[in-house]
Amino acid sequence: MDVWVITAAGVDQRSIGELPALLRDAVGIVWVDVPSCDSAAERVLSDVFGFHPIAVRDCVGRNRVPKVHVYPDHIFLVLHTPQHGRRGHVHYVELDQFIGPNYVVTVHGPLNPLVDPEVASRETREVLQRIGNRHFTPATPHELSYTIVSALARRQEAYIETLTSEVWQLEQQVTGGNIGDPQEFVNQMFRARHGLLAVRTISALSAAIYGRIGALARLPAVPLRLVTDITDQFERVRRIADGEREYLQGVIEFYQTTLSLNAMLVGQAQNEEVRSLARAGYRQNEDVKKISAWAGIFFAPSLIGTVYGMNFANMPELNWALGYPFALLLMALTSVGLYALFKRFGWL
Repeated sequence: MDVWVITAAGVDQRSIGELPALLRDAVGIVWVDVPSCDSAAERVLSDVFGFHPIAVRDCVGRNRVPKVHVYPDHIFLVLHTPQHGRRGHVHYVELDQFIGPNYVVTVHGPLNPLVDPEVASRETREVLQRIGNRHFTPATPHELSYTIVSALARRQEAYIETLTSEVWQLEQQVTGGNIGDPQEFVNQMFRARHGLLAVRTISALSAAIYGRIGALARLPAVPLRLVTDITDQFERVRRIADGEREYLQGVIEFYQTTLSLNAMLVGQAQNEEVRSLARAGYRQNEDVKKISAWAGIFFAPSLIGTVYGMNFANMPELNWALGYPFALLLMALTSVGLYALFKRFGWL
């Protein structure tokens, strides 16, 4: 736990034992930064500052949504910023604040074990460095809190910038036809969309919290211009996230359309191949029918001729004057009859 006193002369680090006197004497802005709310930090919050047990409990446990509690002499805030995790998971890095008449208490966490503790304190370190370099000197605790929260908003915007770079790469892969593994590509698109949705949710809820602070008329010590500006910063982050999410949705729809067109073209090619095979089979069937029909036409005369070509000694037709002419006529009539029949069936 770190204690700093911020005055016009700069920033001076103090010890925890000096904290009661510093709060009582009201010399400058007392900034207490708690990396993790352990039992020792919990005693300081309860005994030295006298914060409400519910607020202290919120510092110890994880809060999944931002919140604001207004007390007679201070405000308690819970805010989040996103952090990349493995396989598209988004960690909600929590920062709690107590803003009083001459102090600001920042409490980090609790953190997921997979998140580097340095990530949780990056905004407060950044602001402390600015104060130490004399680039910024807050005049009131609300100005200090405003600067810290502005750093949170910038971190959210930087997170969107990282996701936007991924979205552009995905769009180039789609338009260039360089998809690679389709399943992994789809996973990347939906991970990016999940990240944009997460930061959009964080910024929208944060803007709602500051909108609530601005609507509370019983907070005369809170500069309305700072509250309005923070609300606008979070709203801007939300709008940027919405715009990038819509752009990514267009990339996803473009990819889905490309897949549908490819599938349709493949289906048309397959259907054309099936139709071609069917036409070939139909032509073969027609040829077979024609061959069979002509074979039948010539088979009947051949059969009759074969029978009459036999040397039967007692064939009655041998004594007929028209015996063989009758056989020839019978062959001709049979052939003509079969031809007419096959023609009617469409076989010829």
